[in-house]
Amino acid sequence: METPTVRWRRLLPRTPGRWAAAVAVLAVLVGGGTWTAVADDGPPAVQREDRMLRPGGVPIDTSYFTTGGSGKRPAVLIGHGFGGSKNDVRAQAEKLAADGYAVLTWSARGFGKSGGAISLNDPDGEVKDVSGLIDWLAERPEVELDKKGDPRVGLTGASYGGAVSLLAAGHDQRVDAIAPVITYWNLADALFPDGVFKKLWAGIFITTGGGCEKFEKQLCEMYERVAVSGKPDAAATKLLTERSPSAVADRIKVPSLLLQGQSDSLFPLGHADAMQKAISANGAPVSVDWISGGHDGGDNETPRVEGRVGAWFDRYLKEETGTDTGPAFRVTRTGGIDSTDGAALKRGASSDTYPGLRSGGRDIPLGEGTKTFRNPAGSAPPAISAVPGIGGGLSQLSSLGVGLSLDFPGQFGRFESAPLGTSVRVTGTPTVRVNVKATESRDAVLFGKVYDVSPDGRQQVLPSQLVAPYRITPDQQGKPVELALPAVDHEFDAGHRMRLVFSATDLGYASPAEPATYTVTADGPLTVPTAPAVRTAAATLPWWTWGLPAAALVIAAALLITARRRTATPAPDPELTDVPLQITGLSKKYAKSVDRYAVRELSFRVEKGQVLGLLGPNGAGKTTTLRMLMGLISPDEGEIRVFGQAIRPGAPVLSRVGAFVEGAGFLPHLSGRANLDLYWQATGRPAEDAHIEEALEIAGLGDALARAVRTYSQGMRQRLAIAQAMLGMPDLLILDEPTNGLDPPQIREMRDVMIRYAAGGRTVIVSSHLLSEVEQSCTHLVVMDRGRLVQAGPVAEITGSGDMILVTTAEEVSEPLAEKVAALPGIGSAVRTDDGRGLLVRLDGATTSRLVADLVRLDVPVTGVGPHRRLEDAFLTLISGGAA
Repeated sequence: METPTVRWRRLLPRTPGRWAAAVAVLAVLVGGGTWTAVADDGPPAVQREDRMLRPGGVPIDTSYFTTGGSGKRPAVLIGHGFGGSKNDVRAQAEKLAADGYAVLTWSARGFGKSGGAISLNDPDGEVKDVSGLIDWLAERPEVELDKKGDPRVGLTGASYGGAVSLLAAGHDQRVDAIAPVITYWNLADALFPDGVFKKLWAGIFITTGGGCEKFEKQLCEMYERVAVSGKPDAAATKLLTERSPSAVADRIKVPSLLLQGQSDSLFPLGHADAMQKAISANGAPVSVDWISGGHDGGDNETPRVEGRVGAWFDRYLKEETGTDTGPAFRVTRTGGIDSTDGAALKRGASSDTYPGLRSGGRDIPLGEGTKTFRNPAGSAPPAISAVPGIGGGLSQLSSLGVGLSLDFPGQFGRFESAPLGTSVRVTGTPTVRVNVKATESRDAVLFGKVYDVSPDGRQQVLPSQLVAPYRITPDQQGKPVELALPAVDHEFDAGHRMRLVFSATDLGYASPAEPATYTVTADGPLTVPTAPAVRTAAATLPWWTWGLPAAALVIAAALLITARRRTATPAPDPELTDVPLQITGLSKKYAKSVDRYAVRELSFRVEKGQVLGLLGPNGAGKTTTLRMLMGLISPDEGEIRVFGQAIRPGAPVLSRVGAFVEGAGFLPHLSGRANLDLYWQATGRPAEDAHIEEALEIAGLGDALARAVRTYSQGMRQRLAIAQAMLGMPDLLILDEPTNGLDPPQIREMRDVMIRYAAGGRTVIVSSHLLSEVEQSCTHLVVMDRGRLVQAGPVAEITGSGDMILVTTAEEVSEPLAEKVAALPGIGSAVRTDDGRGLLVRLDGATTSRLVADLVRLDVPVTGVGPHRRLEDAFLTLISGGAA
């Protein structure tokens, strides 16, 4: 063992803290480790001991976390992801230690400060190291033992660390529970799916590991051999399979929590499916959780995942039988948008049994016929689906109804369903039987994917940007073969089509360099799994769905009272008769404050036909401004004029203003139409002035109007509230966070509602935190911060004109290469980013898909492509880093 370095620090001046530090120093002197007190107030202090161990003869850098004391406790080992180190999992280790575990983290061979060569979880390398770490834990006096030399121990970790958890459980019978996250079951299947080389991910593996020289020699030789040939050989497949959990499938017999990512083109959901089948067949408890993110990025739900892992260990290591470990199967689904930061809100769907990937199959007829297409010489240019390094951004876009994928004409064939009569939630792996033929009796390499196509056919979305590769050998050709498409959880809306596409190329994979012609005939329907036992958790009901009767009475009473209290207002300004809104010198102080302002000296003007976005961080004064505009509160100074009329509580001109603020009150047992009628009656205005039919047409509520509001989805309630605000077709419509709680399709519908309403010459003011929606729907902006106006004007002036795309690269972009990109057709400009590892590209006629294809053709080492969030950048700049 190497001589450790001694270091310590006192965190707090309290006497217990001093004693804790003294005890830590004494422990160092006695035990020869490096101890650091992490905390010493409240719960027992978490201490960390850093030391270099040699469990397999190779120096392994470790950290050991405990809370001290003499009580026995289970142990947990946490592995890190590929390319990382023990430092990546420190926060999780500290939490588990504070919850009563002895936690050991380590840097795997070849990573961090550990020695040795990377051997991809070799049983005689990394897996043997884990067994040696378990030996070390067995000697710790505070670790609970099942018997001498056998500690009560669980393993968890993501990706590389998740795989070693599975392997350790198969090789070392002392492991008692595991919780692997976004990992692989068979590495050969991951990098050579169906015998097709996943070249980009394989290259990233080598690069992330530090280059070929950092790997075990035979692994480096294997990679270079396959990368040159473009096709895996039997020896490569055998080598990776031997180092995969699947090699010890019959020996993993411990409770296993399997968390797999939906946004993951490296280790897709099928790996967790194979794990579940094998481990449950051994008689062990297994739960499967499909999280939102994955290796392609997105939200990895870290707090929820770590909470569930902790509960799993509480149940199976601490043997707390009352602990809720969650359902047998859970999948995260998008349930709307958080208006504070634009992030997708998540809801879980679950079932008491694991449905597998083919439960509840439903046949979707496809168009008939044979499709003929070619694999081009050199397999270039390739089609684009998931791109490692930028897949996360693309998959998140796909979840929001935005597609960024590319199939080149002549290189693919497609089969399309009729418009769906009802929505279809696909949960699992779609399958189809096809007949494939290739010229010259050679292998046909195809890539299958299922697009979600909009009713007008103009937009196609590739769920999670996933594609499945196939190698159809000559002996399989000319007869029906069943192909499995990527496993996803995706809802196809009614009226949409499913489009099955087979492409001859894909950017992430190696295709044959020789040109070939393929023919594909669909030999049956597309069968999609619907997993009927999986139920989505009900959304939390907002207050207005249960407190509505009282709210309706209060609103009606307030309207009657204010109608009787209308006071004389200043004379109208004839020069502003056609101006929907002008605010001049508006100020409002906080209650009981003489010098603190919610709004201060605010002035701006809104014209007819504008959709104005009111932006600002929390506390900027937006809501206060809207409340004064609607006459709900009075300003301390300044003036608000609507069509030349001064605003006061009960001012007659308010009849020309409609508002939606913080939800609306509806009676749940009444229909949507009845609620609108009741609201209009409460205003005391003539029924013929309501223009209900016009409002309903714009809001797009359809037949749902006849149903009770309690049956409405969140999106339907929001649209009903907007329709209520539109009653009387007010010339000025005010919407405060109208997309709050809506899912992406509903947000798009709300955007269309606002645009259609303003198109008739009316004016819309919308307050929102969802900057991307504001940028797409608003014509003008008013930006506030700390109650003051920061900037006002057209969106293009504030954000900068043009369609900007941010391209990030693995290497620094040279100036000549930037000039080549700038000279491409349809490109307005291309400027290197400040760090040189990217480009800001202004599109001038070209599409993003075409840009990506051209970048690939120019050998630009792309790692990321996405919209340059110009409004977000401008907004953050304007408010000087205020928290939005």
